[in-house]
Parts: sequence; structure tokens; C-alpha cells
Amino acid sequence: MTPNFQRRDVLRLAAATAAALSGGAWAQATWPTKPVTMIVPFPAGGGTDAFARPLSAQFSRITGQTLVIDNRGGAGGTLGASIAAKAQPDGYTLFMGAVHHAIAPSVYPKLDYDIEKDFVPLLLLANVPQVVVVNPKRVTATTLKAFVAAAKQNPGKLNYASAGAGTSHHLAGELFKLQTGTFITHIPYRGAGPALQDLIAGNVDVMFDGLGSSAQHIKAGRIKALMVAGSKRNPAFPDVPCAAEVGLPDYTVTTWYGLWAPKGTPADVQTKIIDDMKKALATDDLKAIWASNGSEIPSLAGPAYGAFVNSEIKRWAAVVKESGAKLE
Repeated sequence: MTPNFQRRDVLRLAAATAAALSGGAWAQATWPTKPVTMIVPFPAGGGTDAFARPLSAQFSRITGQTLVIDNRGGAGGTLGASIAAKAQPDGYTLFMGAVHHAIAPSVYPKLDYDIEKDFVPLLLLANVPQVVVVNPKRVTATTLKAFVAAAKQNPGKLNYASAGAGTSHHLAGELFKLQTGTFITHIPYRGAGPALQDLIAGNVDVMFDGLGSSAQHIKAGRIKALMVAGSKRNPAFPDVPCAAEVGLPDYTVTTWYGLWAPKGTPADVQTKIIDDMKKALATDDLKAIWASNGSEIPSLAGPAYGAFVNSEIKRWAAVVKESGAKLE
């Protein structure tokens, strides 16, 4: 091989590399060039919406493109996940799932998608503690101790609403029953929004809800909070005792919300999505909304977020096994 040929070969390789790099940079710089759809697998009005819609508004301000919320409720959030898993992996269909999707593999025997194999984990969006809320017109107890006593005196008489079988609301209720030795009848709905509306209307007694959807109704006095899960009080509701204070030190349940893309979404587009979402989460508007909903701004993204999801799948599998929770 002559020196001249080697020089031409090197130049050709350099040009090809530069073109590839500029192409990747171009893709990152231009995405999104059209509206992006974010599938939310629950009806409007639930905890997912409480975070999705403000996020959509900030995303549009940052990118100049609309982030369309597509509510696809049903089957404890698994219907929307199934639709999202089959979407074109081009960065223009995203999926906003939740802790429910880490529970579903242990409850639903025949899911037609795999949350770890059919999706790319992008980032954790919000993480809020579960709260025990009651309708004050149906439940006279004003403390958790009094509520537990009433439940023990009347097994099966009280009922609790959930966002559907296999959701965090359902498992939070079953875990509560295990740890308090009570029996409360489970009534599943097609999402937290409809369940919460029935609680407010007085059609059910209690709900083990995420603060994201209950917060505004607690503040307005429509429902009463008896306890927040975990070992410390929530800054948004400093007067509501935590589980550890009322004798349930192991009752730690959070409702988290995260973002995925269909498997096969280009790596450079994934990076751009994460960067733009982080910018949205860093705005003062979203910081204030997240705080009012009882959530901090999480920092997990990419593989670290994926590892978190994997740990949650294992954790909730153990709870499902212990509680015997099943589809109804």
C-alpha cells in the first residue's frame, strides 16, 4: 500500500466519521420537529395527570413543540403500556408509567409486553408518599388509631377504592390490612381519578392514594388525611402524622411516576429527551407544583432509573406473594 493511498484512506475515514458525528448532533439538535405524544395509561384526573399536564406545558415552552397527553386507561394501567410498547420507536411516542407497572408483572399472568424488555428507561419524574384518606361524612374516625379500631370492630363493612387491581393503591391497601390485622373490602376502578371522585362523592369510605392526586382535595376539606406512609411527615402536609408515628414503622409506600420510550428509540434521541425533561423539571414552576403535590424532584435517569424499576419489581412481587393479592 502506497503512502498516497494510505493518506486518501485516512482522509476518507475522517470525513465519514465527521459526517456520522454531525448527523448524530443534527438529530439531537432538531428533535423534536413535530408534536410528541405521551401515553398516560390512566383516565384524566388521577395522580399521573397531576404531574403529566404541568410537565407537558413546560416541555412545550422549552422545545417549541406540543407534548400531547393521550389518556389510555384500563386494566390497572397495563392497556396503555401495551399500546405504548408497540409504538414506533422514533422518539415521538413516550410512555409515562408508574409504580403500578412494577407491580403488574406479579399480578397479571398474561401481559403482552415486558416493562424491562420492551421499553427504554428514560427518567424518574416524581416520587410521592401514599396517604390514607377518608370521606369525613362516611368515616367518623379522625385519627388512624380510631379508624383501625372501627375496621376491626366491623370487618368487611368498610371499603376502599383503588385505581384498579394490581395498582399501588390496591397493594397499599392490602399491605395496610396485613400490618393492622384488618379486613377492608377492595373496590377497583379504572384509574385513580374515578376512584377519587367516588371517594369525594361519598360512595366509598377510604382510599390509599398518592399525595399527587389527593393533595388539592385534602387542602379543600373534601377528604381527610389520616396518615402519610413512611418514616417522616411530608412538608406539604406537616400536620398529618407519618406511619412510623402511629405504630406502622414498616408501612413505606410511594407512588412514583417515570418516563419510558419504546425499545429501539435512537440513543441520541433518548439523550435529548432526558435533557429536555430535566430542563422542564428544573423550572421554578414545576418545582413549586411538585412541592405542593408532596414530591421532590428525583435525579434518576437512564440505567440508574432502570435499576430502580428492577428493584421495585422484586419488592412488589414479595408483597403480592405475602398478601395474596389477585385480580378481581
